[in-house]
Amino acid sequence: MRNKLIFILFIFLYFELHAQNENGFSVVFYNVENLFDWKDDPATEDDEFTPEGARHWTYNRFEQRIKNTAKVLINTNGWDTPALVGLCEVENREVLERLNNETPLKRTGYKIIHKESPDPRGIDVALLYNPDVFYPIGYDYFPLRNDDGSVRQTREILYVSGILAGLDTLHVFINHWPSRYSGLLETRPWRNKAATLLREKVDSILMVHQHAKIVIMGDFNDQPEDESIQRHLKAGELTAPPKPRKLYNLSLGWAAPDVGTLKYQSQWNTFDQIIVSGALLGAKGIYTKPGWATIIDNAFLFEQDERYGGRKLKRTYIGYTYNGGFSDHLPVKLKLGTR
Repeated sequence: MRNKLIFILFIFLYFELHAQNENGFSVVFYNVENLFDWKDDPATEDDEFTPEGARHWTYNRFEQRIKNTAKVLINTNGWDTPALVGLCEVENREVLERLNNETPLKRTGYKIIHKESPDPRGIDVALLYNPDVFYPIGYDYFPLRNDDGSVRQTREILYVSGILAGLDTLHVFINHWPSRYSGLLETRPWRNKAATLLREKVDSILMVHQHAKIVIMGDFNDQPEDESIQRHLKAGELTAPPKPRKLYNLSLGWAAPDVGTLKYQSQWNTFDQIIVSGALLGAKGIYTKPGWATIIDNAFLFEQDERYGGRKLKRTYIGYTYNGGFSDHLPVKLKLGTR
């Protein structure tokens, strides 16, 4: 009888551990849309996000916004907060520290990787990581350069490498590529340059570690089918057994008429994407599957679209009218398992 009980306990523990490994960890990216503090920074173009500015951005509105942002992040992964959170459109480190320390995210104890970008508005990319499950080895920021070699005034690409769950090295790139604000055709070359730069950095890793496990996430301001992603980054669809040195865009599986990460008028677009190296698909240790990359579309992130029909994202502002919502982008998530 005693041996039988021990055997039953062993079986229970085996399946319990297997279930925990399947639950694994999550990596999230979120464009938080203009997460500014309420103070004027003379070095950046942030005047509209001050109490005297066009948006009448106050301390109270800022406080509500960081609570809203924390609510989104907490609701991306069930009861567990993500192991890694890539963010873009944050103004400075103080905003990140307040997000970490003055909201329920405080319980996770996230650490911050961040630096000021050359973007004229002062919006940056950053990483939050849970030190209980991720140990950073190193990080770097890669600027986009003009033809004369000077640094272009736009967001840099953030690269972080670290040990996840004490098992594997994970290489993470966080992106916020040049926008389409000045026109699609006029700005396309700069997104192509960003893609080329990113591909060079990926290849430099793969030259040393052929089976490197790489996660690329961000707001690319392009669709998964656009030339920056397909031709310059060379990230395509998984249609055959994965090859370690290739990049696979898991966001290609999201294609549907009313699916995307942001909405412009009546059209949904997928600018926020998750791309992985082939070594991360079906590998031992840390691994993922194509269906484990998803868009987070919790109901509270939406409101009725009276003008174009259906639903739209509940943003902080509608034009210059305060709306008390969230962002103009949905977060995206990649689940990672262990075996």
